[in-house]
Amino acid sequence: MKSPLTYLKHHRDFAWLAGSTLLLLVAMLRPSVNLQRDIYSYMLVVDITQSMNVEDMKLDGKPASRLAYTRHLLHDTVASMPCGTRVSIALFAGAGAALLYSPIEVCQNYDVIQDTIAHLEWRQAWSGNSRLRHGAQAIAHLITTMREPARVVFLTDGEEAPRLHAFNTLDLAGFQGGSGWLVVGIGDDQGTPIPKLDENNKMMGFWSADSMRMQPGVAQISQENIGARNDSVAASDNERVYSKLDEEYLKKYTAELGAAYVRGDSIIRVQSAMSQLKPARHDTAPFEINRVLAGLAGFMLLIAFLGQHPLQMLRRLLLRRSATP
Repeated sequence: MKSPLTYLKHHRDFAWLAGSTLLLLVAMLRPSVNLQRDIYSYMLVVDITQSMNVEDMKLDGKPASRLAYTRHLLHDTVASMPCGTRVSIALFAGAGAALLYSPIEVCQNYDVIQDTIAHLEWRQAWSGNSRLRHGAQAIAHLITTMREPARVVFLTDGEEAPRLHAFNTLDLAGFQGGSGWLVVGIGDDQGTPIPKLDENNKMMGFWSADSMRMQPGVAQISQENIGARNDSVAASDNERVYSKLDEEYLKKYTAELGAAYVRGDSIIRVQSAMSQLKPARHDTAPFEINRVLAGLAGFMLLIAFLGQHPLQMLRRLLLRRSATP
């Protein structure tokens, strides 16, 4: 009785087909091996304050709000991330930041992450103000509460509301934790009125200068009165509050944090800036080898198809083609 090895030696085509089938079956189980590698993990912090409703960006050649553009930017950025990358989403408003979830792997949780991004809007904000300096402290605190480190990518227009003055400017000279952060500036250089929307997301008018000033004196810098604005709207163009991307301030802000800055009007530029951030950590992580096995199976099928004499088969194919009228 012939041994299996002897049989396979005399039936090489069958051996290649059998090996290919076995590799495909194993690949379907999605096996993995543990490898030491860099882990890229990001906390995507999105400014959802009302100035992000200003329509001074473009999507497909049409006017779009800063927040709509941010959603588009994040959608494409997450879609371009390789498997193994980890992402969390956080919101910024007032003087605080809220973490929606800790970093999760992008491929296994792709739909969840994209759904979160698609539903980001200003009505999720818990305050009407925008205090970026206090927000930096809140973001740094969020990082310490997570189970794993992550690089911060903070998308904002740089709008400080109320406007900064000597009494409400938080000194960030001693701030620690901003190294490895990336601040992305969203907006245009030209001033545009801030729309005032109702709870149904319908436009009522534009914010007036009076409604943005809030209470005078000590009340203006009191934490208890963050977000306290009156409901008036601008009656004329002269009364409207105009908002623009304050790049000069954002560059100063990121320098104080020890972070990097990039303008967000180019998705490619933002992705390039993110790729320059160092990995969040080095760790042993599973690496799926199903694609490698599937590739080997395809190679074995090719060998089985060509047979033992591929040159002869190629010559026959060429002769047939030349003989065809």
